[in-house]
Amino acid sequence: MRRIFILFVLIIALASCDKKSKVEKAVEEIPLEIKVERFDKLFFETGPKDLGQLKKQFPFFFPSENKDSVWLNKMKDPLWRELYSEVQKQYSNFDPVQKDLNTLFKHIKFYFPENKTPKVITVISEMDYNNKVIYTDSLLIISLELYLGKNHKFYQFPNYLKQNFEQKQILPDVVSSFSAQKIAPVRDSSLLSQMIYFGKQLYLKDLLLPDYSDGDKIGYTPEQNKWCEENEGYMWRYFLENELLYSDDSKLSNRFINTAPFSKFYLETDNESPGRVGTWIGWQMVRSYMNNNDVPLETMLKMNAKELFEESKYKPKKNGE
Repeated sequence: MRRIFILFVLIIALASCDKKSKVEKAVEEIPLEIKVERFDKLFFETGPKDLGQLKKQFPFFFPSENKDSVWLNKMKDPLWRELYSEVQKQYSNFDPVQKDLNTLFKHIKFYFPENKTPKVITVISEMDYNNKVIYTDSLLIISLELYLGKNHKFYQFPNYLKQNFEQKQILPDVVSSFSAQKIAPVRDSSLLSQMIYFGKQLYLKDLLLPDYSDGDKIGYTPEQNKWCEENEGYMWRYFLENELLYSDDSKLSNRFINTAPFSKFYLETDNESPGRVGTWIGWQMVRSYMNNNDVPLETMLKMNAKELFEESKYKPKKNGE
């Protein structure tokens, strides 16, 4: 009986690998080549007399209410120029990132054939960590000053934020921004709706970033992701016993959904947990739903949270498994 079971598992694994290889082969054959414009370099290497030409080329970066003196002063400002120098040290050669972006957009084209591939523009902005990447229908804007490495001297941020200021987080951040166009917005303020929304976002990363680890997809360290795996049953029981899934208590977002140094179960062991464990559980729900239901991807992305959860057959692993 044990041999039969092992053989069955191997057959399933081989079938899964074969399916994956077929997808990846189809992705590789998609004819696509993205274009990257280094606005960060153009801005700081443009002379004052050529500012007008730059403004015509990138009008969306130059609000009409700002006088030219604002931009000329920024070009010469020692702090901005030092930041520009640090960005160039890291990204003087953008080819590796461009290659990864090209692969990502091939995956997007495979799963969303009608999607228009945007123009990619790199910038140096105001270190707004809530908007590291901005994805619109026609533009993808990447703020390179927020991908210099977690230990960079310019970063005066807490560690739980800085840990994702790494080059490897560019693509996961692109998918996060892209997903807002594809996932049905949260229809109510329940914890479950928020869990499922971000779970869908992470499931898209499963498809679009197949070579990334789970930790990198969600922005966890390996230890943080392992903590979630080992404590999945405990977390789930806590949500059920405290009747949190359908609660619309506004505090739940900060406790379990939003970026934070740790999640807040109000237990002595809270500081051992990573933030956003609600999104991690929501991810497992969405994975379970897609494993147990034969539906098109876009159908799942539009489903309401309650229906998806009830049909997911989600069952967390027992602690220690």
